[in-house]
Amino acid sequence: MRVSILGAGAIAYGLAAYLAESEHDPMLWSPSGRHTEALASGELLKATGDIEARVPVRVAKDCKDAIANADVVVIALPAYGHKMVVDAAVPHLIDGLPVIISSHCSFAALYLSKRLAERKARLPIIVWGTTLLTGRQQGPTEIHVTSIRQKLDVATLPFSSQNDGHELCTTLFGDRFVKRDGLLAIALSNLNPQNHLGIALLNLTRMEKAEQWSQAGNVTPAVGRLIEALDAERLAIAAHFGIAVRTVQEHFSLSFHVPMGTVSEMNQEMDRQGRGGFGPATIESRYILEDVPYGLLPTVLLGKIAGNPAILHESGVSIMSAAYGRDLRADNDILPALGIEVLADTDLVNLTRNGF
Repeated sequence: MRVSILGAGAIAYGLAAYLAESEHDPMLWSPSGRHTEALASGELLKATGDIEARVPVRVAKDCKDAIANADVVVIALPAYGHKMVVDAAVPHLIDGLPVIISSHCSFAALYLSKRLAERKARLPIIVWGTTLLTGRQQGPTEIHVTSIRQKLDVATLPFSSQNDGHELCTTLFGDRFVKRDGLLAIALSNLNPQNHLGIALLNLTRMEKAEQWSQAGNVTPAVGRLIEALDAERLAIAAHFGIAVRTVQEHFSLSFHVPMGTVSEMNQEMDRQGRGGFGPATIESRYILEDVPYGLLPTVLLGKIAGNPAILHESGVSIMSAAYGRDLRADNDILPALGIEVLADTDLVNLTRNGF
C-alpha cells in the first residue's frame, strides 16, 4: 500500500522503515522540508535496533503531493504540530481516504472531523493510544528503534468504521492492535503524559543541567508511586465512562517486555535489560512542552466533565507552568477550537463516537 506519513521525526522515520521492510511503499512529508533533504536526494533510510534495514523512502515536495495517490495517510509528529498538519491536509483529503493519527492526543481526531464536516467530507479517522515504536533519530537518514510494541490500542471515528480501521492497521503493521471502545477510550489510553510527568518532575534538575541519565533506572520507588497515583486518577475517569483501559503496569509489560510488578520494579528491569533509554538532556523536552498541554490538560478536562477531578494531573500542569515561568495551558491550540468543555458527559460520548 502507498502510505503517506505526514511528519519527519523519529516516529515517522521508524514507521517508514517498518513499512518499507514489510514491502509497503511509504512516503515522508516534512512540514519544514529540512529533515528529509538527504532522503530526497536519494540516500537510503537506515534503521538500527529492533528494525535492521536500509531502505529507499519517497519524499513529498508538499502536503498536496503527499496525499495525492495515497492509499493511507498517517499523521506522525508531536502533538503541537497536529493542528497545523490537519489544516494543511484537509483541502486535499478525499472521501473514504483513511487517516491514522499516531499517536492521538488532545482530541485531534475531533478537530479533523470538524474541519472535514465544514467541507462535507467523510472518511475514517483511525486513532492509536500510543506510537507503534519508540526510538531516536541518529541523523538525517538514520533512526535507532528501541522498542516495537506488542499491543497497541486502536479505535476509529466514526465508531461504525471500527472493524475496517482495525483490519487496515493489521494489514500495515501486523497483528498487534486491540480494538477499544471508541475515541474516548483512546483519549484515556495514552499513558505517556502521566508517566513523563512523574519522570520529568522528579528529575527536572537532571534535564536542566543536561546530564546523561538512565530514564528507567531513575524511576525509583518514589517516582513509581507518583506514576501509580496519576494512573489511579486516569482509571477512575475511565470507570466513570464505563471504559476499559490498560493499567500502567500492563502498559510497561506489553511495551517493553518485562514481567508485571510495581512501576519502579518494572523500570528497573528495563534498565537491567538495557531497554530503559536515556532521559531528556534539556528542559526543552516533549515530556513537558508536548505532554503537559496536549496530554495532561485533556485528562484534567475529562475529569471535570466526569466529576472525577484529576487533582495530581492538574497540579502537574500548574507546577510545570511555574517551573517554566509561563502558562503551559495556553500552548494547546486544539481544545479551544473544539469547545467540548461545555458538554455534558453523555454529549461528549456521542461526539467521540460519531464525530461532527
